[in-house]
Amino acid sequence: MNKMKNAMTIDVEDYFQVSAFENKFNSSDWDDIAPRVEANTNRLLDLFAEKDAKATFFTLGWVAQRFPDLIKRIAREGHEVASHGTMHKRATDQSRSEFKADVGDAKRLLEDIVGEPVVGYRAPSFSFTKDNQWVYEVLSEEGYKYSSSIYPVVHDHYGIPDAPRFRYETESGVDEIPLSTLTVLGKNIPISGGGYFRLYPYMFSRYAIQLFKAKDQEPYIFYLHPWEVDAKQPRVEGVSAKTRFRHYINLKRVESRLSQLLTDFEWSSMADIYGYEG
Repeated sequence: MNKMKNAMTIDVEDYFQVSAFENKFNSSDWDDIAPRVEANTNRLLDLFAEKDAKATFFTLGWVAQRFPDLIKRIAREGHEVASHGTMHKRATDQSRSEFKADVGDAKRLLEDIVGEPVVGYRAPSFSFTKDNQWVYEVLSEEGYKYSSSIYPVVHDHYGIPDAPRFRYETESGVDEIPLSTLTVLGKNIPISGGGYFRLYPYMFSRYAIQLFKAKDQEPYIFYLHPWEVDAKQPRVEGVSAKTRFRHYINLKRVESRLSQLLTDFEWSSMADIYGYEG
């Protein structure tokens, strides 16, 4: 068991807010859908408490506004509250002014709830690209210290394959902390959780993390969504076979796998591991 602490990160959003379902659920209708994010996030908090693990919760402003007691629990139990924007809109789909309002409003709302500075941000769907690097200037203007919005892999919806693999400082002074990858034959293989954690057998995930840590000597960054521990969530009709596969595969296995992951490695928040303070 590797004792170096690693970053556990949770993107706090409900199943109907994911980008893959954006054509099925208009944000104006979200309030009419029975929410599941509060119960699912509480399940994760219970598990983290049982395993004595800390995490960073990149939280949607929309969720925080409706469930402030959940956000207070996250902070009270020693986890980091960070921002996922307000409405889960990809940065690539926003103008500079829209993005500024989205990340600024979310930060102020979260800070009002927890009474502490919020310094971290993750873009929905890892939607920072080579063409919208101005986003870091906006994050700096709004008082953020770091982002974790780049996945240096080839993917049909996100990714900058040739981006640095580890924390680096952008021209605006905001740090970017990319998701973890394993380099194999010169290519970056995604190993940071989410759908890959559900797709790969757990033994492979554990081996990949151990190999990453042995080769790169860096903290490993894992991410998950609360809906991924919810095998009983409503099935969305009329989506493509690829979307259905990606969203629903092995949901029933996630909680037990996550429990084992929390046992096999040491976990803390991004702020703790990288030394960020408010």
